[in-house]
Amino acid sequence: MTFDLIELIKTVIIGIIEGVTEWLPVSSTGHMLLFDAFIPLNMTEEFKRMFFVVIQLGAILAVVAMFWSRMFPFAISKRKLSVDKNIISIWVRVAAACVPSAVLGFLFDDWLEANFGSPVTIAVMLIVYGIAFIIIERRNRNVPPKVFTLAGIDLKTSLFIGLFQVLSMIPGTSRSGATITGALLLGVSRTAAAEFTFFLAVPTMLGASLLKILKFGFAFSQAEFLTLIIGMAVAFAVSMLSIKFLMDYVRRRDFTAFGIYRIILGFAVVAVFYMFK
Repeated sequence: MTFDLIELIKTVIIGIIEGVTEWLPVSSTGHMLLFDAFIPLNMTEEFKRMFFVVIQLGAILAVVAMFWSRMFPFAISKRKLSVDKNIISIWVRVAAACVPSAVLGFLFDDWLEANFGSPVTIAVMLIVYGIAFIIIERRNRNVPPKVFTLAGIDLKTSLFIGLFQVLSMIPGTSRSGATITGALLLGVSRTAAAEFTFFLAVPTMLGASLLKILKFGFAFSQAEFLTLIIGMAVAFAVSMLSIKFLMDYVRRRDFTAFGIYRIILGFAVVAVFYMFK
């Protein structure tokens, strides 16, 4: 693998794609795989399988930086350590939500990548869940939410949201889309659903990234290391803007527009794929 200006540009574009799409319900992994399908990165397949997951740590660090005061339960004041029990309680529920995807991801991660990473599969998932978003939003217009705050999401609801996150193991689904959609169906408001997704992303992606790095090994070439660092840095910077956009968006609008976007993109991918097949 070589690292030249062209590969630098590709890496930056991938970082932008990840930063924009990680928090929007449109599938960041699906978009990155589609980009690579039509404009391949000059990397080994082993490195790319790791890269497309670990680059998401850049986006995760962005949400940690923005929500640090709400995510970190410990504080030191006048040489005394204080613990915010409410934040601890949230992390307990987040941990419960992580269990389904952690178990199934460990068992089926490689199989899913080998069998569901094609452009057509991604396109189908974009279309299917795009339609689902529109249907769910129309249903919810006449169904007021039961839970309005992050603290109001109980352990049972958290576990069910975690089960919805399992759906995102298939590229093109969207992790944030699956969890937010699941939360909406369970009666959680959009704002609380988005905030819970931010919390849930941290341990989920840390675990997934660690698993990918362990499988790949730590013998990075200089070019591979630079690619990973640059991609993560760009994803971090762009995510700071993407998160702000999403939080403002969910306060005022529903996800119908994202559903329409997914459907249009899905059909476009299928058309292009068969046109150049």
